[in-house]
Amino acid sequence: MEQELIVITEKALQQIETIAKSDNPDGNKGLRLAVTGGGCSGLSYKMEYSESKERDNVLQFGQVKVLIDPKSAIYLKGIVLDFKDGLTGKGFVFDNPNAKNTCGCGESFSV
Repeated sequence: MEQELIVITEKALQQIETIAKSDNPDGNKGLRLAVTGGGCSGLSYKMEYSESKERDNVLQFGQVKVLIDPKSAIYLKGIVLDFKDGLTGKGFVFDNPNAKNTCGCGESFSV
């Protein structure tokens, strides 16, 4: 599933839809992808369900509405959001072509 700004793999989309059944049962919120200051490499990824804000980029992936604020869009442009569930760990994985350095846990980065 590709949009101009980001790519979400089928596996990640399936997991997001599963989580939405409990975290967003009425479907009135979107999945917000954001970048915040912090983490061992300087910037961290954030995912949560929230209401749409006026300046958000709103992307549609199947039944999933993804919200990205303009400031985060600069750092998230071109990312691939995937979901891994192997022996070495389980969770969402951000493959960010903009990241110069990524920490060992994969949850923070620097540009």
